[in-house]
Amino acid sequence: MSQPDVDLNFALTLAKQAAEAAAVVIHRYYKAGAEVTIKADASPVTQADIEAEAAIKAVLKSAFPEHGYYGEESAIERADADYLWLIDPIDGTKSFVRNYPIFSTQIALMHRGELVLGVSSASEFGELAWAVKGQGAYLNGKKLAPLTEPKDLSQAIISTGNIKTLSKSARWQALAQLLQGASRTRGYGDFYHYHLLAQSSLDLVIESDVNILDIAALTVITRELGAVVSTLEGGPIGLDCTSILAGTPALHALALSRFNP
Repeated sequence: MSQPDVDLNFALTLAKQAAEAAAVVIHRYYKAGAEVTIKADASPVTQADIEAEAAIKAVLKSAFPEHGYYGEESAIERADADYLWLIDPIDGTKSFVRNYPIFSTQIALMHRGELVLGVSSASEFGELAWAVKGQGAYLNGKKLAPLTEPKDLSQAIISTGNIKTLSKSARWQALAQLLQGASRTRGYGDFYHYHLLAQSSLDLVIESDVNILDIAALTVITRELGAVVSTLEGGPIGLDCTSILAGTPALHALALSRFNP
């Protein structure tokens, strides 16, 4: 479905407005509580997720009705469109329902399979990050500096997120060796360790159980700062990816070689 080129700065403005609209919904439910329903894949969903996604789409569709939309809580629309919006209204619903503010709204734009724009809004945590391909990345309005590469693994800080699948594989020992050689290990999870990577506050993020909606916007943001982002196998971050390895170039290369000897 061929479509005219989009002004990505205008699209970014709309994506930020969409994130703000979601934040209004999220804030209303956050302290009051929301009934939880378990989906077929065993993940939780609340009315806040559903209403926040609707609010995001309403903003974006006001300007881009012909685009495709892939949301966490609804069926994909116009999957063959040149431009596809990727939307996770509340990434970290389990944290949301426990009143733990490590959750976020993730909005990204993909153009013919390439991620070109990302907004990561952690509204209750107080952080908003964004990037447009080729224009750098920002956190709370401040342009971020390129990533700083640690001298070697012994100086690195590594954060792991969802690693259940990794724990069942032959790569588990490779992960152990990486963590044993690192300066510090953490498990920040969800948006937070990617925001920290973007600030050079840590150096490598490893997750084996994600989907594209979790990481699309964060991929754009960290890549703009010089991060290398791939699957654990070294493959591209696409619609069907289920893992992520994101970090400074040298550390990414080291980890990739350990996971794929």
